[in-house]
Amino acid sequence: MANPSKTLELQILDREYRINCPDGAEEKLRDAARYLNEKMSEIKNAGSSAGKVLGTDRVAVIAALNIAHQLRELEAEHQQMKRDLDKMHSAIDEALEQNLQLEL
Repeated sequence: MANPSKTLELQILDREYRINCPDGAEEKLRDAARYLNEKMSEIKNAGSSAGKVLGTDRVAVIAALNIAHQLRELEAEHQQMKRDLDKMHSAIDEALEQNLQLEL
């Protein structure tokens, strides 16, 4: 049986989009749409301030690239934290092993 879905109406850069959404994920999708709208608005406003008229497609691509870049940076940070935690676990395990040997 397939997961039921709902259709949400989302506003991004003053345009309405109807998006299918898995049941129970509505708020997360709305939050993602708000975030995307904020990022796209920032890019559009920055272009306008510089005297440029950026098309919606260009704004969307720049926003997507910025968000993808942020995601990749967070993934790299996550991997580094994981490596650091693995080193700490190894050091703790080694210290516990040495302590156990000293007690014997």
